[in-house]
Amino acid sequence: MIPMNEIAVRLLLGAMIGGIIGFEREIHGRAAGFRTQLIVCVASVLIMITSENYYFHILTVDPALRIDPARISAGALIGIGFLGAGVIIKSGFAVRGLTTAASIWIVSAIGLAIGGGLYFEGVLTGVITIIALVVLRIVEKNVRMLRYKIITFSVPLTEMNADETVRSILQNNGFRIHTVDYEKNLSKGEFIYNFTVSTKNKGAVKQVFTELSSLGSINTIKTTG
Repeated sequence: MIPMNEIAVRLLLGAMIGGIIGFEREIHGRAAGFRTQLIVCVASVLIMITSENYYFHILTVDPALRIDPARISAGALIGIGFLGAGVIIKSGFAVRGLTTAASIWIVSAIGLAIGGGLYFEGVLTGVITIIALVVLRIVEKNVRMLRYKIITFSVPLTEMNADETVRSILQNNGFRIHTVDYEKNLSKGEFIYNFTVSTKNKGAVKQVFTELSSLGSINTIKTTG
């Protein structure tokens, strides 16, 4: 059986590492923050401790019995996967919450490692995770990523060729046009265009929106993604 002081160390260490990772998520306004990550990590530690103690208990009852203590922890990781799925949100082309879901998953893995007495592995993984969340966030801000947008605008039926002007504005601002969808609304007497575009220039979206808004032939305009 695992000594009581050893159990306490594992649980407290799991709470500390889970809390640090959760605090980083909390200050960035994520749904799974300080308390959630801390609880997940401590729960994983407890699951692993329970698995080990159950294994030793079975041996004292009957040494001939053989069980796999890792099966309980494997089930825990599957359950954590459902918890992580709950923080993923898709809006247009943007998928938010993947990093938080991944942090929940790795926090549970850290908890299982610490619960199994693998202190070095658990702490080192915790340090790597914190570096990935804090330091690499700064690196990502300086990387020009390809951004996808859907630009929707409507024009009167008499201005059905307005898409050529919009195409010209988009291309002049460095946008790549992927698809164009058309819709005719007879009740409002207008054509609706949906341009699916991409760009690496974050500021170009605002510039294009300003230029399109200045066109007198456009009734409404919005961007999503």
